[in-house]
Amino acid sequence: MSFTATVKDEVSKLDVSETEKISELSAIVQNNDYSDGIKVVTENNSVARLIYSLFKDLFNVYPKVSVRRGYNYSKNMLYTLEVKSKVSDILKSLGMDGNVPDNFIYADEDLLMAYLKGLFLIKASVNDPKTSRYHLEFNLDNLEYAQFVQKSLNYFHLNSKILHREHRYVVYIKEAEKIGDFLRIIGAVKAVLYYEDIRIYRDHKNMTNRLNNCEQANVDKIIETANEQVKDIELLKEMDVYDLLSDKEKEVSEYRVKYPDASLVELSQIISMETGNKITKSGVYHRLNKIRQLAVKMKEKKKSEN
Repeated sequence: MSFTATVKDEVSKLDVSETEKISELSAIVQNNDYSDGIKVVTENNSVARLIYSLFKDLFNVYPKVSVRRGYNYSKNMLYTLEVKSKVSDILKSLGMDGNVPDNFIYADEDLLMAYLKGLFLIKASVNDPKTSRYHLEFNLDNLEYAQFVQKSLNYFHLNSKILHREHRYVVYIKEAEKIGDFLRIIGAVKAVLYYEDIRIYRDHKNMTNRLNNCEQANVDKIIETANEQVKDIELLKEMDVYDLLSDKEKEVSEYRVKYPDASLVELSQIISMETGNKITKSGVYHRLNKIRQLAVKMKEKKKSEN
């Protein structure tokens, strides 16, 4: 079972008030065919059961249910629920006068959350955080309704956006934290716990990788700098100016050649232990910098002579 199906299965079994059921069913019917009766189609068995119960409990109507295999020989089954009686009264009770529902359907936060729950059940998909990028989307028919959905989601600060894809409009959320917030809003407690566990694991793994990359970059930089320092020392010897260095600078140069992969801290510790002469990281840096300055002068002299 996909993560989307798992979330829908959990959410479809939640107990809600009668007014919340109205808002929930309004979203479901709004996104299906009600031009000649009401026809609702879903791939999810739990959602089909919920829709049947909503019609029965709210309007004492028993939808006709048919089941067939999905398009293109899909493994999923399609559940179609059809209502032919009381259609006008039902649509009026569900606040369906145009492209967006009447205000009473989402008059307070609880009703708006119930509406978004119904919308998720019938029109949304959410990626499994374990196997893919963070993404939740609603695939909708028209721009006016998509803007209404975006506004409803962003009432809860979910930072949703609209994308025009072929002849449809997709309202989507890409931030992991915001997707987790949406799952809380629709009451998917188990899904939230799973989602947050995976998100924390992935964030920790990404942070570890970034730290490792940063550490490797630092190591590469240390080695590159040390190699340059060794080349400077070799140049001074080649040009017979090595003796211009002070004894302390010669001491550091000898240890740099001997330990080319050591960092400045490590080099200061090695020199302090082996010679008994305490020297700090800044002291090593200062002496190597003096060597560097002399090497630069020699390079310029060599270049001018050529």
